[in-house]
Order: sequence, then C-alpha cells, then structure tokens
Amino acid sequence: RPPCLCPPTEVPAPQVTHTIHMSMLGPSGYRFNATFVGDRQLSPTEAFPTLVGDMDSAGSLNAQVLHLIAERIRTKAVFQTHQAKFVTWQFDGEYRGDDCTATLTLGNPDLLGGSVILVAHFLQSITPRLVLGGEMVYHRRPGEEGAILTLAGKYTAQKWVATLNVGYGGAHASYYHRANEQIQVGVELEANTRLQETTFAFGYQLNLPQANVVFRGLVDSNWSVGGVLEKKLPPLPVTLALGAFLNHWKNRFHCGFSVIVG
Repeated sequence: RPPCLCPPTEVPAPQVTHTIHMSMLGPSGYRFNATFVGDRQLSPTEAFPTLVGDMDSAGSLNAQVLHLIAERIRTKAVFQTHQAKFVTWQFDGEYRGDDCTATLTLGNPDLLGGSVILVAHFLQSITPRLVLGGEMVYHRRPGEEGAILTLAGKYTAQKWVATLNVGYGGAHASYYHRANEQIQVGVELEANTRLQETTFAFGYQLNLPQANVVFRGLVDSNWSVGGVLEKKLPPLPVTLALGAFLNHWKNRFHCGFSVIVG
C-alpha cells in the first residue's frame, strides 16, 4: 500500500505578547497577553473559536472566549478579575438572520444573592438602507428592580451614516460623512435627562496615503481639543504615533508618543 502523500493539517498556534509600561506619573507594570484563533473562518475578521487573555503584574485577568455554536448563533463569555477576586462575568448569545439580529446578554448573575443584569437587543432591516430596533436593560438586586427601554434607528447612504437612540435617560445622535478617500468627518450629540446636560463632539480624519500619514482630530463642548498623528515608516513594519489633548476649562494638557511594531 503506498504511503499517504497528503499534506499535514496545520494546527492553529497561540500568539503571545509581552508589554512593559514605564511612566513617571503613575506606577509601571508588565502585561502578558495570549491569543488563540481557530481555523473556522467565516470572514476576514471572524474566526472561531477565539480565546483572548490578558494578565498584569498584579494578577488581574481579562479574558474573552468566542465560539460558534451553529451557523447563525454566536456565543461569547467575558471574565474579569481584580487580583484574586472576580469582578465581572458576562455571557452573550447572538442570532444573525437574513435581515435581523437578536442579542441576549447576562451579566454578573448571582443566584444566591438574587442579583442579575439582563440586556436584550433586536435590530430589523426595514429597507436596504434603514434599520430599526431597540434595547431593553433589566437589572435586579436586593431592594431594587427596574427596566429601561431604548429605541434605535440607523440610516446608511452611499457616503454618510446617521444614527439616533431615544430612551428614558435621554437621546444620542451621530452623523458620519466620508467626503472622499482622504477626508472623513463625524458629529455626535448626546442629551442626558438625568444629569440635565448636553454634550457635543466633532471629529475628523485626514488620510495622506502618499506620505503614509493619518491625522485624527477632536473638538467637543467640554472645551477639549485633541489630535493624533500616525506615520508609517516603510519598509520597516513600524508606525510612529504622536498625540496631544488640551482641556481649556480644566487647564489640563496631555501629550505622548508610541511606537507600534507589526
């Protein structure tokens, strides 16, 4: 019998990164990150199963697990600890239909204490450009129980996208416009009825492909101005980022830079 000449099956291998943070304004630290991506890939940005974990030098853990139960059903589990104590554990289930999406989230369930947070989302495509839906948040703990309903809408055109969320706590509206391949702008407005305040923000992005430069800027109603400049340094896989933010009202200024490899 002749030997099998089939190529061996490649087994996905986990990726590990190490990060060392040094600062004179706060404590320095070390972070360990591990990522595993399975071989079942549905799109360029979706692969199952996926496991992501991050731990710092104090022993705090952030972990996520994504798995595809069926073709239309996705699940996710999130765990977060502070040193040796659990802070957050969350379970998500998502159903993706041909023209609708439904999501159910269960956060910090405590059967003995009688506390739980339940979030349900539903989006329905009315037309190829218009999507309507809603969100319901239910929370319960000893001595307190309540629910909040929010209605949402999204309209997508060829070069712009507009969204609107209206609920008991207020309203949130956003508008994004892609002028051309180089310039993108966005506007965001939020009104909070509980805090009796309204905030406004304007952002823009400028792409210069020939110079390998991307610039992002932000101006909001809290008298804050910020900008980030990213410059790629080919042929090396290195990106240099410079950022600065100024709050005129609080007279605070922050700036920094980073080097991204990969």
